[in-house]
Parts: sequence; C-alpha cells; structure tokens
Amino acid sequence: MNKTAAAQRSPVILILRPEPGAGESVRRARELGLAAHAFPLFAVHALSWIAPPRDTVDALVLGSANALRHAGPALDAYRGLPAYAVGEKTALAAQAAGLDVVVTGHGGLQTVLGMVDPGHRRLLRLAGRERVTLSLPAGVTMETREVYASQPVPPPEGLLAALEAPCIVLLHSGEAARRFEALCTQREIARNHVHVVAIAARVCEPLAPGWASLDIAAEPSDTALLALAARMCQDMRSGSTQADNQP
Repeated sequence: MNKTAAAQRSPVILILRPEPGAGESVRRARELGLAAHAFPLFAVHALSWIAPPRDTVDALVLGSANALRHAGPALDAYRGLPAYAVGEKTALAAQAAGLDVVVTGHGGLQTVLGMVDPGHRRLLRLAGRERVTLSLPAGVTMETREVYASQPVPPPEGLLAALEAPCIVLLHSGEAARRFEALCTQREIARNHVHVVAIAARVCEPLAPGWASLDIAAEPSDTALLALAARMCQDMRSGSTQADNQP
C-alpha cells in the first residue's frame, strides 16, 4: 500500500496550533502518509518588552522559536551569548539570531535546565504569555520576559465540518486545549468519534471526558506527537485501536 492510499483510509489529522508551526506540522504529517489539515485557533503576535542589560545575563533560555521570531530588535543586545533551546527548531532560530546554542533539548524545557552550565547563574527566559512553570537548579536565578502572545481567532472554515467525522486532533498547548474544549462545548460537538493526542500530560487538564480516546506523546515534541498519531492511524486501519483511559 502506498502512502497516498494509506492516508485516504486513515482518520483526518486536525492541527490547531498557530502558524507557521501548523503548516510545518502538516508538512511533516503528510511526509508520514497522514491526511493532515491545519485549522489554527490562534494567531501569534509580538509583545513590547524591556530587555535587561546584557551584563546582567549569562545565558538565554528559549522554549519556542516564537520567542526569536517576535522578540524584535531588542534581541540584538544578546548576540553571542549562550542559549539553551528546547528543541532543534528553536535552536536553529537562535543561531540565526546570533546566539551561541550550547544545549538543544529533546524532552522539554525543564530537562534543558538540568544541563545548565554552572557558570551560567543568571538566566534570561524569553517566553510567551502562556508558559510552563520551571524549577531552577540551586544557585541559579532567572528573569522572564514575555515577548509574544497567542490571540484567539474565529474557528477556521472547515474545522466544524471536519469534527463531525472520525478524526484525530493534535493539541500542542494547554491554551489550545482550553480553546478546543470551549469550542466543542459551545458548538455541541459529539466527542465520541474525536481522538485527542496531547503533547504533554498538563495539556489534557482543561479537557472534559467523553473523547473516543485521549493519548499523550512519549515526549513533548512535535515529532513524538506525529509519531503517536501515525501509530494510531495504523491501528485504526487494522481495527486494533482501543480507547485509552481518560485522565
């Protein structure tokens, strides 16, 4: 069976994250032979922020490429400083911004903080308005600056119709989960044919029960999220999938 045929017989994958991430996830999903479509529920925009003096910062902590896209000219003050990036995409954006990426994570930002150099005691975190809470290593301080935020947008054309058929919804953030939960409640979407895949356990917290299944990626990355969705599609095609326990 070729990838096109497999995709035609698979549930549709619905990706709700903002652009440009949504388009990137769709591209990667289709490379896996999945029938994926982007329906962003948010648009990302920059926030004004005051950059701490360079001489008060030993290294930057970056949990999203959005922080690099929307930090603006103030980011130039930190060119050449070490940076800790949550993943490869963020690391590439940091390098393009002139930062010296010393750690590229693969299991979330908290894991990255466990690899902080002892000499980097004063961290600057560039983050979104919604972000995970982090525990710092002993002797390390961290200032946080919000440099971007996600603004809800009306449900994109086609999303409600797509939710009427069996589908797999990918949730990349708690913010997306809350918006999706509210949308399904307001529009009285039947949940028993909607499979939900979340990038982390915390993302599931806003969700009510009743989904066809609810699963969590092996690690908080788009790669792991798509790999799980691909396995689910394969199981569904073979008729072996079973609903998971609701949290």
